Amino acid sequence: MCVIETSPVIETRRLALRAPQPQDVPRLAAMADDHDIARMTCRMPHPFGCREAERFIVDVAAQDPRRGQTFLIEHERLGPVGVVGAFMADDPCPEVGYWVGRDFWGRGIATEALEGVLAWTRSRWRRRAAVAGHFADNPASGRVLEKAGFLYTGERRRRFSLSRGEPVETRMMSWLA
Repeated sequence: MCVIETSPVIETRRLALRAPQPQDVPRLAAMADDHDIARMTCRMPHPFGCREAERFIVDVAAQDPRRGQTFLIEHERLGPVGVVGAFMADDPCPEVGYWVGRDFWGRGIATEALEGVLAWTRSRWRRRAAVAGHFADNPASGRVLEKAGFLYTGERRRRFSLSRGEPVETRMMSWLA
């Protein structure tokens, strides 16, 4: 019998990656209500308030754990600092994505969280490859992905950004275990 882990916790050196909970709503809403963060994602609306944070938590709880897993990034001293996840979409391997609150940029948190999720996809989903993309006007995200071991594929896609209300050129990257 196969047991499906519906609410895993991933621990890294400084972080715990866990399911977001109702008590996280105020912090999520405060961090995510930043247009500079939302505009660099596909699915995040702007503005992002408590109602959107509550909906996000419900959506995460409803995910099929065989097809997607979303984690709140909790720093050992700073508390919740962002979100990271892996999901099966159009590619034959999982896609990963993340965002980190502005106050926590430049601290290696996103890279550490991505490394944790990649190790998890390798051990739990038995996947030895993953894809990710970043909007062409967000080279900082590309540097984070490179630090986590991703390489550029040369492929560019047009991906819709909910907060921008339009498709955005996206540079695709891949990771191999």
